[in-house]
Amino acid sequence: MRMRAFTKLIKREFRLFWRNSVLKMLFIGAPLLYGIMFGLVYQKGKVTDLPIIVVDEDNSSTSSRLIDMLDDNEVIKIARLLPSMENIKDISIREEATSVVVIPKGFGADIQYKRYPEIKVFINTSNILTANFASRALQTVTGTLKAGIQMEALRKTGMPNEMVIRQYEPFAVSYVKNYNQSGNYMYFLWPGMLATILQQVLLLAMALTFAKEFEYNTFSFVVNKARSPLVAIIAKCLPYLFMSFLIWLVYGIMHVYYKVPLGNGVGMLTLVAGLFVLAACMMGILVSILIPNQLKATEVLMVFATPSFVISGFTWPLSQMPRIVQLLADLIPLTHFLKAYRVLVIEGGSSSEALNPILYLVGLCVLFGIPAWIAVARKFKAQRKA
Repeated sequence: MRMRAFTKLIKREFRLFWRNSVLKMLFIGAPLLYGIMFGLVYQKGKVTDLPIIVVDEDNSSTSSRLIDMLDDNEVIKIARLLPSMENIKDISIREEATSVVVIPKGFGADIQYKRYPEIKVFINTSNILTANFASRALQTVTGTLKAGIQMEALRKTGMPNEMVIRQYEPFAVSYVKNYNQSGNYMYFLWPGMLATILQQVLLLAMALTFAKEFEYNTFSFVVNKARSPLVAIIAKCLPYLFMSFLIWLVYGIMHVYYKVPLGNGVGMLTLVAGLFVLAACMMGILVSILIPNQLKATEVLMVFATPSFVISGFTWPLSQMPRIVQLLADLIPLTHFLKAYRVLVIEGGSSSEALNPILYLVGLCVLFGIPAWIAVARKFKAQRKA
């Protein structure tokens, strides 16, 4: 009899979800549509062809050589080649230039006579990301040119090539990129965005679970069928856990389609994702009970969860944030899921190395779950008295 009542509760939750067109669109549509959209945004994976403007006031063979090297770099492209700085601000805004490179008059001759000329580079830092990419590319090109000129000068003195190399480079440095070796932005950012979307829709859905029962005076039905607060919580959570698992499978298919590697930790990551979903459900249910109004419960959770990706430490180190922000980040399930994701998938670590964020997720399930159970138990008691 109890099993039949429990099954009825779960079926009812599915029906309530399916009848709510807004919730249905958000929970099913948002993860899929945003996953595809963000995948298309970051599919290229790396930044190329950032427009720059070159002002060549010298017109020498050396300045032409520098221009050719700038044009050969894949990160930047020369949008305009100008003879002077006239109207440079208007032109750079119109061309959306990330930087302006000014080669001064007499540049080639000054190098020849060792008068140490100066190239001026104006970086457009209105967008920090593109500014950093352009700046690194320009440093690489100018550094290569400087090295080449110095080595040519040493060769002209009759110095053997081997000694030229040793003279200019007394020691070698090898940089080896681990994990995301190609520096692909898609591999790094896109999975984090997917997890953020899933948390948002979960919290939105769970905010309505008990709040709508109180608003529509249907909580007595839940009390009669569930008989215990724990059964009521499980019945409310199970449909969303099931649908979250389906979304997780779709995310896996998207990873294959966009060729984003999943590494060897997929099985463990799926278990971690289950903890992540459960922690988000407990958090949503707690707010839904404490604030028995659908609109207010939704607003509270959205205010709490909206900055979660920014303060999660995924893109900006948590160690660089104030302590109070770090404590707030620790209360958000997304923070610890993304830590586990980075260890298990991006870095290819073992489950023992991801133990700390896993324990945090278990702790959040308890931290939100026990107060939620106590709050539901009080509501059950009040309803039975009524």
